[in-house]
Amino acid sequence: MEISAAGRLEVRITAADVGKRVSVRSLIEHGPSGEKFSDTLGVLTSWDNGVLRITRKSGESVRVAESALVAGKVVPAAPARRRGPAASYEELARITARGWRPVESERLGDWELRAASGFTRRANSVLPLGDPGLPLDDALTAVRRWYAARGLPAYAQTATGAEGTQELLCAELEKRGWVREVTAELWTGGLAPVADLGDGTSGVLLSRDADEAWLARYQRKGLSAVALRVLGGGSPGAPAPGEPSVWFATVPGEPGAEAPAAIGRCVVDGRWAGFAAVEVDPARRREGLATAVMAALAARALEEGASAAWLQVETDNEGGRALYDRLGFAPHHAYHHYRAPEEPASEGSAPDSSAPVGDGAS
Repeated sequence: MEISAAGRLEVRITAADVGKRVSVRSLIEHGPSGEKFSDTLGVLTSWDNGVLRITRKSGESVRVAESALVAGKVVPAAPARRRGPAASYEELARITARGWRPVESERLGDWELRAASGFTRRANSVLPLGDPGLPLDDALTAVRRWYAARGLPAYAQTATGAEGTQELLCAELEKRGWVREVTAELWTGGLAPVADLGDGTSGVLLSRDADEAWLARYQRKGLSAVALRVLGGGSPGAPAPGEPSVWFATVPGEPGAEAPAAIGRCVVDGRWAGFAAVEVDPARRREGLATAVMAALAARALEEGASAAWLQVETDNEGGRALYDRLGFAPHHAYHHYRAPEEPASEGSAPDSSAPVGDGAS
């Protein structure tokens, strides 16, 4: 909040500050426990017809009536993280995209259209980094047509909560009826502390390929050849020079078990190692198996020259978030998948598909 030299609260923002990070205080009626004010911190995405829209770090859009404003000011970008590796949103967006590759992709200016027969939203959504080379409405029309031609719903993957993220684009999508279906967070941390947790006796097996045992523990059943290509980074075996290096970890189960006790996946790409698909037999939880899997994968990633790590976690995954916090990870930004609204079918047009896709974090 902004206080003048005379001690009065002041509103020091205007519609010209759209796109900037702001802090506002506003009057509320019938607040809990008699509260009279509400404080909102986020990016000012619009100021129209007497109503401000502010997007919080989580991606939540808050409406504030101009008449209810008590104080407001522009504030600096979110402070630098106090632990873990420094990284921009754009760097992480490109690294994570390389770590979960689609089977088919095409450029629309600086945007990347991605498809993989519906296996996970990340591999079946447009990644809108930079300029699409078209006005926004035309670009979104092109996106919808591209996915409709493949029998897929159109999704856009966006981010909020860090310097350089896409609060304004999220607001524009919502104005056009795109619906936010999934929100997750991207966390980063140092790699060496994770590797140091391995004691060398965990019995974690590493492989270049996801074998039948690994797939038996993976939460998605009946995987297609397309899904296996996404998991394998595009091709099985050792990577070509300059390509991401994919590793699969397995902790064997008890004799006669139908699936391993635990699994995990790691993609090494330059200084970054990305963790995914860390899953443990429910009957074997709290034995440290997830930590053992991540430590073994981290040790291999260190050998390949990585020093920093990332992972993606759903906002309601309390167990995973607690584990990653203990391992030294912290949230960097939130990311979202917006689905295009259905359009009335016209004569000669392709119907809007409702083909299912996987969850946002995988």
